[in-house]
Amino acid sequence: MTTFPAIRLGVDIGGTFTDVALEVGDRRYTAKGLTTARAPETGVLAIVRAIIGEAGVNPGDVQLIIHGTTLATNALIERKGARTALLTTEGFRDVLEIRHENRFEQYDVNIDLPPPLVPRRLRLPIRERVDAQGSVLVPLDEASVNRSIQALSEQKIEAVAVGFLHSFTNPDHERRVGEMVAHRLPKVAVSLSSDVSPEMREYERFSTACANAYLQPLIGSYLGKLARELQESGFHCPLLLMTSGGGITTTETAIRFPVRLVESGPAGGAIFAACIARQHGLDQVVSFDMGGTTAKICFIDQGRPQTSRAFEVARVYRFTKGSGLPLRIPVIEMVEIGAGGGSIAAIDALGRINVGPQSAGSEPGPVCYSRGGSEPTVTDADLVLGRIDPASFSGGEMRLDADAAERAIAERIGIKLSLAAEHAAFGVSEMVDENMANAARVHAIESGKDLRPRTLIAFGGAAPLHAARVAEKLGVNRVLVPANAGVGSAVGLLRAPVAYEVVRGRLLRLSSFDPDIANRLLAEMRAEAEAIVRRGAPGAPLAERRSAFMRYRGQGHEISVELPVRDFSAADRSSITSLFEEAYRRLYSRPIPGVEIEILSWVVAVSAAAQGELASAVPLRLSEPKPRARRPVFDPQAGAFAEVPIYWRADLAPGAKIAGPAVIAEDDTSTVISPLFEAQIDKFGYIALNRRET
Repeated sequence: MTTFPAIRLGVDIGGTFTDVALEVGDRRYTAKGLTTARAPETGVLAIVRAIIGEAGVNPGDVQLIIHGTTLATNALIERKGARTALLTTEGFRDVLEIRHENRFEQYDVNIDLPPPLVPRRLRLPIRERVDAQGSVLVPLDEASVNRSIQALSEQKIEAVAVGFLHSFTNPDHERRVGEMVAHRLPKVAVSLSSDVSPEMREYERFSTACANAYLQPLIGSYLGKLARELQESGFHCPLLLMTSGGGITTTETAIRFPVRLVESGPAGGAIFAACIARQHGLDQVVSFDMGGTTAKICFIDQGRPQTSRAFEVARVYRFTKGSGLPLRIPVIEMVEIGAGGGSIAAIDALGRINVGPQSAGSEPGPVCYSRGGSEPTVTDADLVLGRIDPASFSGGEMRLDADAAERAIAERIGIKLSLAAEHAAFGVSEMVDENMANAARVHAIESGKDLRPRTLIAFGGAAPLHAARVAEKLGVNRVLVPANAGVGSAVGLLRAPVAYEVVRGRLLRLSSFDPDIANRLLAEMRAEAEAIVRRGAPGAPLAERRSAFMRYRGQGHEISVELPVRDFSAADRSSITSLFEEAYRRLYSRPIPGVEIEILSWVVAVSAAAQGELASAVPLRLSEPKPRARRPVFDPQAGAFAEVPIYWRADLAPGAKIAGPAVIAEDDTSTVISPLFEAQIDKFGYIALNRRET
């Protein structure tokens, strides 16, 4: 078994808050502080110094730092990345705009598509052409490359994506262009589609390469500064990054492929929820992670998050598939929307309350933070509704201005709709709750899953405030709010394995299956993945998983098929056929006889073992605790304020029962128990909300 460091730090940067979890042996310390948006490393170092001081640990004692962040996600959602250009095959500069030529909402003539990260004037054609087998049809015209580089120089481009047709079969042209750009423009970040996403389907490949280039200057600069400042502060341990696929990798790899960090922080949250699901023996779970800027929803079955090799970020049309920016990377599959505590509320052109995706972030933050914010946010609405105690927010370190929040809600929302401030605040809360519930419904339909029998696991600073209401809307009867819910993603980072996944596009038809080609390709992929994992887990035992994306010839999409981890022989043609037909039967009830089968892409994932479980169970002792105080909290059913008991989580022992309506407060968040639910502290110290029978 792998021996893990006794002192480890998990650091999760969100758009509004930076969360830290420090584990010293069996003890865990947590902290939350505002993200310093202009220089995120400054906030990280400040909160890390504070938490190790609280634990009595020296910087040199920390043996591992694992970092996750939503900086990449927020940059894509809010379009705050680098000034990026695309060099592409002549005649294909509009691939990013043409997309798939399909309409995700067939009968809406006014549908909005997300604009490409690279505008047309910065998508420059290069004369070259490679066919689908990798043969050169038109040699690379280096004169056209030089003209394009000169144009990029004049446009003061910060990053360049290079995406050529069929480069996943022959990357020579892309590599040569990458060398030329790096030589002429040494300060410009360069991303090759054949490195970032070496698979067929040029739209997804080009889109992913552009996103990688768009993020490289931002993420590279940040991680470089963070690594240097940690070293200068006495932290000499490895710094590893959480990837979108749920593994952790090296800083060097993260800087080269920042697009793999797009779901970095949220992936830590999904791992956190998966650990809770296994701990409680829950086979069907939906995780609900709501922070300051975004809300994330993920399905977890049999203790494992749902995964994919492609997803969309920043969906712009009712969370509908096809309305976002596609990225083709290994990822824990979730839906993410701009709905967090800092999401800005406003009245749109039709006189409706609209919430997000723009966020007040940490600078200036919600109005109630008294940091210069003027636009009302979800946090301001929660404060007006009485869900948050202004004196004890963030452990009392940040006193909130309830009067300012109420004025902003009244002036920007209430007056325009002729509503009292509390009803305007309730409208903001209802909109954000419905947005999240609708996103969960759409994700469930796309995944072929039923939400109603699932347990909702709520974490992140804002999720426990909204979980009961979201559960009501979804018809979910049970909600779990774990310990350290406010910093759940940071805790999840400490549960993740050091892992890396490599995907390669290589078409092989089973009728002419060549085991030597397959073995050589898989060995190269294993070596690439192992080299990255070894940097973060030297000497640890490694596990390998292999799979292939396969289809019947002529089909438009493929399915994932698990492959054995061994060398193949000619006899494996029939065994791989059987594996494919078994997987196809599980999905579509029956295979299709007499149709040729082909492999399009190969996947190799290498990982070290993960850390242990979250907490130990203790005996339950049924009790009805006494509240610390009472205060008015808005009741959605009555449409008015009602005095409700306020409990402090540290006072509640396993077995304690609380009937709603009530609020359970703690340093990092507060859990609102609606009148339809009752709460009990379970054997792990988690808050379990169960819907009352009616």
